[in-house]
Amino acid sequence: MLKSSSTLPRLAWRNLWRHRRRTLLLMLVVAYATLTIVLFWGINDGFIQSILYGNARYLGAPVLITTPAYFQDPDPEQGLPSLGFLSQVEAQPGVRAAAPRLEFPGLVRSAYTAEAVRVRGVEPALEARVSHIPSAIAQGRMLEKPGEVVLGQQLAERLDVRLGERVVLDTSALAGPQALGLQVVGLVRSGVAPVDRGAVLVHLGDARRLTGLATATAVALDVPRGQESRLAQALNLELPPGLRAYDLSQLLGGLAEALQTRQGSVFLIGLLFSLFAALAVTSTVLVSVLERTREFGIMEAIGMSPQRLAQMVTLETVLATALGWGAGLVLGYALNYWMAVQNVLGPVFASYGAAWEILGTGSEIYTAQSPWYALFAAITIVLAALFSILIPARRVLALNPAEAMRTE
Repeated sequence: MLKSSSTLPRLAWRNLWRHRRRTLLLMLVVAYATLTIVLFWGINDGFIQSILYGNARYLGAPVLITTPAYFQDPDPEQGLPSLGFLSQVEAQPGVRAAAPRLEFPGLVRSAYTAEAVRVRGVEPALEARVSHIPSAIAQGRMLEKPGEVVLGQQLAERLDVRLGERVVLDTSALAGPQALGLQVVGLVRSGVAPVDRGAVLVHLGDARRLTGLATATAVALDVPRGQESRLAQALNLELPPGLRAYDLSQLLGGLAEALQTRQGSVFLIGLLFSLFAALAVTSTVLVSVLERTREFGIMEAIGMSPQRLAQMVTLETVLATALGWGAGLVLGYALNYWMAVQNVLGPVFASYGAAWEILGTGSEIYTAQSPWYALFAAITIVLAALFSILIPARRVLALNPAEAMRTE
């Protein structure tokens, strides 16, 4: 019976529940390690996505539609030839809002000094749907009509202007040099340096008047977090010739590359989690082997070979580890899902104040979900099985049945 190939798995399974406390402890160790690994990767990837998503909403947009020529050389002359595609874009599943923008270089002048800036012409009612800047206005309000301007707080300080005062905006337009007087109605304090130092928001009508462009330079889209790349690819199949949708990784190329570069070191940390968990499993199995020395001696005495006994110990380890892995995955993915839909981490990290704001995530940080996390956690099972073969199983192979049966 002990030599039957089908008997060994059944025997290993029964042994797990004959030593219930030890098995549950082993499962708990693996479940905790798996839970930790899933959360570790979910928080890490979610943190990176939150940084990119937050910065995109301050500096650009999650997805931006423009011409390739404007993307390479942001000159209003290379802006959108028409906005007739807007209804088609808004009907695309996943697109929650579309806001035309007209960006152009300019010179903003106060009574005391002048600053070269990049101006963003917006539709006030739509801009809050695709940008965090309207929600970061610390003084005053968002612009509502032509003739108003919102400035970054540090830019306003350099210009020495306050709410209610006027500035003049100069630019070189298609029809020649243009100038327009505007009233300051809001000051932005976001914690993102490029925004606070240089943000200039004007009404889209004023931007068209200054530049002579009747359309816009781009259309910013509000899309679900994590769906930017997929939706940009889908839109590129539907957009008219000469237009292209760019996702946040393309819009924030340098930042995206820097964040992805650090993933190598993060993977090593995740591997260490698996290594420590596997060592904990191995130590638990080794203690089990020491406690069951007499039992193993009897099993060898009645005919089970040392090799099959070692295989049984390894199989017991793999079964208990797999059960713990499954339980840890259920808990880990459940917690990840909860933190992916509820802003649990945002208030925690926001408590670090200005040092945290500079990352541009705003007050929202969510976890990510990926089937890869289950594979990363499965490394624990592989390592645990390998260590069991190298340590506890080898000890079983070295047992002397006569001496083992005398062990108390």
